[in-house]
Amino acid sequence: MEEWIGALWDRWIRQVAAREYPHAAAELRDLEKSLGVFFRAMGGEGGLRIAAAAERRHGARRRWRDRLAGVGERVALATLDAETLCLPPRLAVLPETSLNRDLYFWLAALAAAAGPVGLHAAVNEDLWLRHNQAATSSALARFPGLESRYRRLVEAHLAERMPPAKLPADEAAQERAIRQALREPGSVRHWPRVGRRAKPVQPVLLWLHPTPPRSRSARTPTEATAEESTATEVESEQRRYHAERQEAPKEEAPMVLVFRAESLLSWAEYLRLNRALDGDENPDAGRVAQDLEKLTLAETNVRAASKVRFDLDLPAASEDDLPLGEGVLLPEWDWRRAKMLPDYCCVQTYVARAAVPQELAPRLQRPARKLKNRFAALMPVRRWLKAQPEGREIDLDAYVRIAADRRAGWHFSGVGAYLDQRPVERDLACLVLADLSLSTDAHANDEQKVIDVIRDSLMLFGEALSATGDRFAFYGFSSLKRHLVRFHEIKRFEAAFDATTRGRIAALKPGYYTRMGAAVRRAVQILAAQPHQRRLLILLTDGKPHDLDHYEGRYGIEDSRKALMEAREAGVRPFCITIDRTGARYLPHLFGPAGYTVVQRPEKLPERLAMMYAQLTGNL
Repeated sequence: MEEWIGALWDRWIRQVAAREYPHAAAELRDLEKSLGVFFRAMGGEGGLRIAAAAERRHGARRRWRDRLAGVGERVALATLDAETLCLPPRLAVLPETSLNRDLYFWLAALAAAAGPVGLHAAVNEDLWLRHNQAATSSALARFPGLESRYRRLVEAHLAERMPPAKLPADEAAQERAIRQALREPGSVRHWPRVGRRAKPVQPVLLWLHPTPPRSRSARTPTEATAEESTATEVESEQRRYHAERQEAPKEEAPMVLVFRAESLLSWAEYLRLNRALDGDENPDAGRVAQDLEKLTLAETNVRAASKVRFDLDLPAASEDDLPLGEGVLLPEWDWRRAKMLPDYCCVQTYVARAAVPQELAPRLQRPARKLKNRFAALMPVRRWLKAQPEGREIDLDAYVRIAADRRAGWHFSGVGAYLDQRPVERDLACLVLADLSLSTDAHANDEQKVIDVIRDSLMLFGEALSATGDRFAFYGFSSLKRHLVRFHEIKRFEAAFDATTRGRIAALKPGYYTRMGAAVRRAVQILAAQPHQRRLLILLTDGKPHDLDHYEGRYGIEDSRKALMEAREAGVRPFCITIDRTGARYLPHLFGPAGYTVVQRPEKLPERLAMMYAQLTGNL
């Protein structure tokens, strides 16, 4: 009975205290694509991605009904950093659906006006207040059409906020400053001074908030003790996890343990490591995270030991592939400084040591014959050319047109009246660059790994191209930091597709990481040396650019994008074929909207590769 009455009370008090409007809710997942287009159309950076923000404890004063019901403690706020624009996953704070939808688009416009730096550096109230007002003024000045929607949002939001009359004097001064700044952006220059016991200001849903979040009691890393929440993106689903911020241990030697026999099975050591340096992605990390009730984070101003790394060991020289030459030094684009770093990466070419010449596997012979028959239509043939000044036969269409022009009194246009038969060459060179990073060791399906699918794709593609007479080359790449970008030679342009090449394809094995920019630059160098009018670069990959050092996230994407822009300037057309189902989030920024395709079923990659080549170079 007590539990039943308690459940009824809890449900009733929560409904009474609720400050949301479920009937007017707007979901981020329904607007994500539109917001991405809108954000970039407003001038936002193309490399930024839009993601769902996590709820966090705001610490502001609440109404007594909220405190009684235990609601309103946490809120999802919009944040902007160098890589991500985080927006609330759901907005139901305003009474109309149109207002909640407009709030999403207003936050996107505000983030675009805030610029590349955003508000993640605004660690105090004065900077936060001024930056948001400046961004608001800039957005309204650049896009006057947003003025009326902004005014409606301001009035609707102020109606939902706790009025100054119900707040203590110092907190009321803060609230009045917020209201004036919302109604007249740029009119408030300084944050009102408050006492130590004053609570933080109520969340301003029309502004961007600092990230990582800080409160008055969490000014420094060692003072951060407030419980917050963070969002972790999982490939299969979107899920939010609770995170507890704790102080880092202050002992100098955390690995030195006092011997206590009774605690051997229960002692938990703390090792100060910079997790950003751990590049070995654990495929079970997502599953393990889902099993945890709480993720614990700690900030520290002590520099992580630079000697502690979780690198992949290089194989012994006797077991490794054979290096060719001394390596090539190539530049890399640092997007943070907008500067090209010369001779920053070393690209070393390798050839398989243990490759054994072999014939095409029996299971691939039938699809290979099918592709050869279809690709035979792309072979150079002798074709009739019309309206030639001289030739073997008369072009009746051109002759009739010329005669009609003369009868009409028009001057002879100089168009030929003959048909001539000439060989038509396909002046084309194609280079296929395959991603051989460690992620290709994952299973694509129950029977094959990703590396197996890549091998089959290259085998069948080589057989198909050998029927066209087009010049083509196969290379693979992986990397282990900037000093060792491994560039695997599979087939050179001048080499034949024979048993030796098939042996090298069969000898391919997963390597290290994916420093895509350096590999693309090296491939462009090879393509640029080919005396052909059309040059095509096809990139096979299964994920984002990534390496063990700082080459991850926005840095890797921007360097790869710069390399692809250089490829287009050199007359090379890049095209990406990926099995990464999340590729649509970042590939348009790299290759353009028509420069990539996502293969949903990895086992279809061999067929899709051949068909995409036919579409890019000439319809079958």
